[in-house]
Amino acid sequence: MTIVSWCVVALTIASGTLLASPVQDEAPPGSDDGAPRGTYSANGDPRLGTLIEVALARNTEILGSTADYRAAQTRVAQVGTFPDPVVGITQSLWSPETRVGPVGTVLSFSQQVPWFGKRDDDEAIVASEAEAARYVHGAAEAEVVRRLKVAYYDLAFLDRAIDITEEDRELLGHYETLAQARYAQGVGLQQAVLKLQAELTRSIDRLATLRQRRSDAAAILNTLLDRPPDLPVEPVASTVVLNAALFWERLYTMGRENRPEVNAALRRIDARETGVTAAERRYLPDVTFGAGVSLIGNRNDPAGIVNPPPDNGKNAITLSLGLSLPLFRDKYDASTAEAAERLVAARQRHRGAINQVEVEIRSHGTRLQTLRDQLALFTDLLLPQAQQTLASSEAAYSTGTIGVLDLLDSERVLFDVQVGLAQLRSDYMKTLADLERAVGTAFPEVTP
Repeated sequence: MTIVSWCVVALTIASGTLLASPVQDEAPPGSDDGAPRGTYSANGDPRLGTLIEVALARNTEILGSTADYRAAQTRVAQVGTFPDPVVGITQSLWSPETRVGPVGTVLSFSQQVPWFGKRDDDEAIVASEAEAARYVHGAAEAEVVRRLKVAYYDLAFLDRAIDITEEDRELLGHYETLAQARYAQGVGLQQAVLKLQAELTRSIDRLATLRQRRSDAAAILNTLLDRPPDLPVEPVASTVVLNAALFWERLYTMGRENRPEVNAALRRIDARETGVTAAERRYLPDVTFGAGVSLIGNRNDPAGIVNPPPDNGKNAITLSLGLSLPLFRDKYDASTAEAAERLVAARQRHRGAINQVEVEIRSHGTRLQTLRDQLALFTDLLLPQAQQTLASSEAAYSTGTIGVLDLLDSERVLFDVQVGLAQLRSDYMKTLADLERAVGTAFPEVTP
C-alpha cells in the first residue's frame, strides 16, 4: 500500500461519522425567524398594534439582538464535540533496520477524549448562556417597544396641543376683530387691540415650536420603525386614557417571573453553578487514544535475501493510551475559586435585578396613581370651571363690564388647562408603557 493510500485511509477515519457532529439546520425556538417574541399591549389602539409589529420585524436594534441570540445558540453545537483528531506522517531519512525489514513511513492517528462529564459541563454552560442571551434579546425588544410607545404618545400630545393652539389662535383672532370694532366705534382702547395682536403673535410662535417638536418626535418614531426620518406621520388621535388596576403583590410577582433581565440573571446562575462543577472536574485527567502503522519494506540485505525471515516486510500496527497529568494544581485551585466567586456575583446580580424591578414597579405605579388623580381633577373640576369662566368673561367683555386683560386671563387659563390635560393623558399612557416594561409582559386588567 502506498503512502498516499494510507493517508486517504487515515483521513477517512478522522472524518468518519462516529466523530462527526450532526448538522443543525433548524431555527431556534421562537418566532418564524428564530427569535422569541414578547407579549405587548396595544392598549386597544389598532394603529399602535400595527406599529409594534412593524418595529418587531424591522427595528435595527432588535434585528442585531436577534443575530446575537442566534450566534449564542450555535455555540452549543461547537462545545459538545470532541477535540479534533490528529493525523501524523513520519518519514525516516535513514530507514532503521528491523528483523522483518527496514522502517519506511509511519502513519499515526490520535484522539483526545475529555474525562467523563467535562463535555457535558461545557455544553450545559453554553446552553445556559444561550438561554440568557434569549432573555437579553427579549429585554432589547421590550425596550424598543417602550420607546415606540413613548414616541407615539408624545405625538398624540403634540397633535392635540397643535389643535388646541390653532383653536386658541382663531379665538384670539375673533377677540381682535371685536376689539377693532369697539375701537372704531370709540368705546374701546387701542391698547386692547395691540395686546390681542401680541397674543396672536405668541400663539403663532407657539405653533411653530410645537410643529418643530412634532417633527422631532416623528423622526424618532420613524427611526424605531427603520424608516426615513423625514417620512410623514399621520396625526395621532387623542389619547384614550385606560384605567389600570394596581395590585402591588401581583405586579411584583409578574415582574419576578416575566422581566427578561431577571430571567437572564437566573440563567447565568445556572451557568455559574455548572461552571463550579466544571472547574472541579479539571483536576481529572484527559485520555488520548492513538493508533499507528509502520510501513515495513522487504529485507534487501544479503542475509535477508538468502534467508528471508518469517513475516518479511510485514507492516507493524501499534496502539497507544495516554493520560494528561494535572500536576500544577495551583491553577486548578485558582480556577475553582474563580468559578465560586462568579457564582456569588451571579446570585447578587439576580437579587439586584429583582430589586430594580420592584423599585420600577413601585415608582411607575405610584406615578400612575398620581396622574390618574390629576386627570380626574382636570376633567371634573378645572376644565369645566375654566370653560365657565371664559364664557362669563366673554359676556362681560361684550357689555364692557371688564377689559381685555381680564378676558385674556380667562382665555389663558382655559388654554393652559386644555394643554395640561392633553399632557397628563400622554404622560399617563407613557407611564403605563413604563410599567409594562417593568413587569416584563402586557399590563393586566386595563379597561377604558
